[in-house]
Amino acid sequence: MTNLNRVAGGNELLDPVYLLKDVLQMSYGAKAADLGCGSMGFFVLQSAKLVGDKGLVYAVDVLKDVLSSVEGRARQEGLYNVKTVWSNLEIVGATKIPESSLDYALLVNTLFQTTKHQEVLKEAYRLLKIGGRLLVVDWQTGAGPIGPRKEMRLEPAMVKSLAQAISFQLIQEFVAGKNHYGLIFQK
Repeated sequence: MTNLNRVAGGNELLDPVYLLKDVLQMSYGAKAADLGCGSMGFFVLQSAKLVGDKGLVYAVDVLKDVLSSVEGRARQEGLYNVKTVWSNLEIVGATKIPESSLDYALLVNTLFQTTKHQEVLKEAYRLLKIGGRLLVVDWQTGAGPIGPRKEMRLEPAMVKSLAQAISFQLIQEFVAGKNHYGLIFQK
């Protein structure tokens, strides 16, 4: 991986620049949403830089204080193309983003935190436009010294099966970091 950007929390071993720019190929002027963005919002901030002033990035989380933190960080970096959205991703239709409007949706270290995987994937599908891409990055299933308990982790095969059951097409599978796998789906 190049240019390792370390952030406290579950994303310290991930490189958002590499994942968003090189792997996902996020483009200038696009609309994206980080679904379950977390308080550091590093994928939100990097997405905002990549989509530029003609693009828009939604920072979505169920915790209002997380959204406040991300909004503050975006303003500190002079990023005014970030919009926060308070939502429960486990409820299909709850996220206040126009349906079929996103070019990219991100689920980075999000799926292991819920038991309602199908609902979260359906919400991502609902928000993406035809041809839009979903980036899923989550913890590898082998038990390791860091990360969530082994029983909380999802096998990549399970994520693929759930996503394909709602008409997502798998377009890429890759190693996202030492402790993470990555999947890119297209609507």
